[in-house]
Amino acid sequence: MNLLERELHYPLGDTLPAPGEALEVAPGVRWIRMRLPFALDHINLWLLRDSLDGVEGWTVVDCCIAHDEARAQWEHVFETQLQGLPILRVIVTHMHPDHIGLAEWLCTRWNAPLWISSTDYHVARVLSTAGDTLAGGDAAASFFASHGLVDPEAVAKIRARTNYYANMVPSVPDRFTRMMDGDTVAINGHAWRCISGYGHAPEHIALYCDDLKLLLGGDMMLPRISTNVSVHAGEPEANSLRLFLDSIDKFKALPADTLGLPSHGKPFTGIHRRVDQLQEHHRDRLAELLEACTARPLTAAEGLPILFKRELDLHQMTFAMGETVAHLHLLWFAGQVRRELGEDGIYRFGPRSATARAL
Repeated sequence: MNLLERELHYPLGDTLPAPGEALEVAPGVRWIRMRLPFALDHINLWLLRDSLDGVEGWTVVDCCIAHDEARAQWEHVFETQLQGLPILRVIVTHMHPDHIGLAEWLCTRWNAPLWISSTDYHVARVLSTAGDTLAGGDAAASFFASHGLVDPEAVAKIRARTNYYANMVPSVPDRFTRMMDGDTVAINGHAWRCISGYGHAPEHIALYCDDLKLLLGGDMMLPRISTNVSVHAGEPEANSLRLFLDSIDKFKALPADTLGLPSHGKPFTGIHRRVDQLQEHHRDRLAELLEACTARPLTAAEGLPILFKRELDLHQMTFAMGETVAHLHLLWFAGQVRRELGEDGIYRFGPRSATARAL
């Protein structure tokens, strides 16, 4: 447990659900933990006891990526954890593969509707059918190159990674029910309020239940790691970090004793303090980048080691590049640095006194 985690509280201690089992964390709310083949090696999924149109069953929150191991884990859950009841609804917090990858499989198997924000639904539909424009392909390679990632081998690998999303999200249901900020979703007689979040995904939806004092925070409120907040080729002028920091402030309005149910990590209390920690973390990183940019104009590739001191593989590098651009963009939009486009076609962020053409 790191120093920041010591400021939070984990009511279940080190208890984790056994593989393929569901651990009850509150009345009618069960925690499933599935493995992921990444450095971030797990995702938390949730089973909520429910009743729809007079039929008793379960609502699923998030799905895991589409791969055989996850399907096998779900099959075990179906056989042993559902008490003979069906899946009635599939809620997806956002469109990232570990959250939506098996949504179509689950919805088809159980004839259950998908609930998701409209923005994330349509982005997922595009990426699963038209090729990945965020983490791979020509657009992504050109975007990263414009921010200084010009190593030929890295650029070639990014350019060749055209089916990254579709490999984990091969299809998306052809219809959905929209969730929007402020909507109330009735689950098992309890009202769950939708809380929108931006910066990490196009329109992330967290769910809060005042009766149970529970927050299904998705990726917007994680206890141990800082959520990835990136600028990508699909929206190259985004101010993603500003959107994220403004979004997580919403969680300070929740009761102090709310139990956070995150997509990664363990259930925790101390959400108000966690918001402060994340704000402080990004404020410190912004200050480091601003100091470096004041000394001399930097590309995002040159600024990346300031934010990420560990060695990164290419998969991690693309996320880190996107996050570095997000930090630089916040400084740029705030008027603290000047962005310049060099004759080499690369953006650099430097002191406001720079004489080169600003864009």
